[in-house]
Amino acid sequence: MQQKSKKGSKAKREPDSNIRTPIVVVMGHVDHGKTSLLDKIRGTAVVDLEAGAITQHIGATEVPLEVIQDFCGSHFGEDIQVPGLLFIDTPGHHAFTSLRSRGGSLADLAVLIVDMNEGFQPQTIESLTILKRYKTPFVVAANKMDRIAGWRPMKNSSFAKTLKAQNERVVEELDTKLYEIVGELYKYGFDADRYDRIRDFTKTVGIVPISALTGEGVPDLLMVLVGLTQRFLKDNLKITASGPGVGTILEVKEERGLGTTLDVILYDGVIKAGDTVLVGTANEPILTKIRALLKPKPLAEIRSEERFLPVKQVVAASGVKVAGPKLEGALAGSTIRVIESSANVDALVKQMKSELDSVRIDTENEGVILKADTIGSLEALVGELKAKNIPIHTADVGPISRKDVIRASMIKDRLLSVILGFNIEILPDAISEIQKTSVPVFQSDVIYSILENYDTWVDEQKTKIEQERLEAIIRPGAIRILPDCVFRQSKPAIVGVQVIGGVIRTQVPLIRDDGAVAGIIKGIQEHNENIGSATVGMEVAVAIDGPTVGRQIHEGDILYVNIPEKHARIVEQELMPRLAEDERETMENFLAIKRKKEPFWGR
Repeated sequence: MQQKSKKGSKAKREPDSNIRTPIVVVMGHVDHGKTSLLDKIRGTAVVDLEAGAITQHIGATEVPLEVIQDFCGSHFGEDIQVPGLLFIDTPGHHAFTSLRSRGGSLADLAVLIVDMNEGFQPQTIESLTILKRYKTPFVVAANKMDRIAGWRPMKNSSFAKTLKAQNERVVEELDTKLYEIVGELYKYGFDADRYDRIRDFTKTVGIVPISALTGEGVPDLLMVLVGLTQRFLKDNLKITASGPGVGTILEVKEERGLGTTLDVILYDGVIKAGDTVLVGTANEPILTKIRALLKPKPLAEIRSEERFLPVKQVVAASGVKVAGPKLEGALAGSTIRVIESSANVDALVKQMKSELDSVRIDTENEGVILKADTIGSLEALVGELKAKNIPIHTADVGPISRKDVIRASMIKDRLLSVILGFNIEILPDAISEIQKTSVPVFQSDVIYSILENYDTWVDEQKTKIEQERLEAIIRPGAIRILPDCVFRQSKPAIVGVQVIGGVIRTQVPLIRDDGAVAGIIKGIQEHNENIGSATVGMEVAVAIDGPTVGRQIHEGDILYVNIPEKHARIVEQELMPRLAEDERETMENFLAIKRKKEPFWGR
């Protein structure tokens, strides 16, 4: 029995040294299997292949082509030139929005992982929105097919092989779940189908059924990713193999014994210990010298690994930890660039600043205040708000400060007098200012949630504003002065009345049924208790400033609330269907009085 030599397979392949490893980001909703998928790929290599076959990077895992070929049991049927795949370990959307270059995403491909049993969730939708904005090609990994009742697992097998082992009912249920995903993707503007039914991957999104737990379908996913990069993205992967390194800062971290460090994805050139680098910050880029370049131990999971191994240099594409002085102000999502000559530093500083300034917003216009953790996150949020036509007053990177709260409190439009914060903290002095001003703050580490919560709040506020507007409207009301109930003739006149329609309130003017002004209600009492209003049927005492009983008003007179013309128009045009019968009748009588002399009054 012949066995394929691993060394032999390596000797056959001579990848182009100027083609970097494609960068792949795994995205999706929490608990849908992002980490399990990467763990399956790493774990299988540890068990089945020679130690160290997979290279562990800072924030990334590099899977060489030999590993993929052995895992898949296939040479792909063509001359593969890409060296393998570099999977980003950092939580999907954060990595995606941090991996930026010249306003676009550095991710060459994305895997959108969806639990086929739960379907689309908020972070699934957010991931799709981001992928669409950056025009990044992606594949859907429909995970957890092993959870279908009656599933017969076949560890690490191809999808075609495992499908043959399933009964007809299981296959039908799988197809139903996949078509539900196809339908969801269609809603968001994507044509999709199961990957083995697709002829043109440039027009149709491939859905690969997998189980991150059993490894079924994972070989197919790796094959599709390598095939897509080889066929469509090879030209995008050309690098300057020996030039000065350029990378994106994935995260800024405090490491024990090292101080502030940068987790960097190097996407072009070479970076060495001792190099002078220009590092992007929220303000002026800083020049510093690399004290150390660090990588995790082979096959160690970076998130649980505390100790790193120093390396002298790193070649793109690669993840590396950078240690050095003055890194405290470094900004995730910005660029780190090796400087070979001081001659072009000023131009590079200007270029870095313009990259951040192109995303920042600072206007005098009415709008919301926007704060985010990285340039990419800010860019994504700005894009979402612009798509919804929500005006922005300021947009910047960093925590919510007292200045932000003060600026928000000065916005006159109460629907825009808010702060939207993505994945950032609120500084202590800002918290006390929020308590003083009651400026609403919408915070989340999911863009979708921020916007959904803000939209819900806006709808509630609009309802409240409308209620306040209508409550401020002077509504129809009429009273009859009761006989033998004159308690004072004038200054003010105090008389007993019955409310015969609508409602009366203090401080509203009254007119007689001939249109003459009768006075203003200064007070209302019931059983010697002051009350603010009285409704139909109530008998109360009212103090009317202006008239004298026996001259301007008399016992038995009917007096109407004198509604201002603007209010009368709103009542007639908007509120009539909502009025009680007595209110409608009172309003009609009032309008008849007003329109006797002016036919178009209030129209």
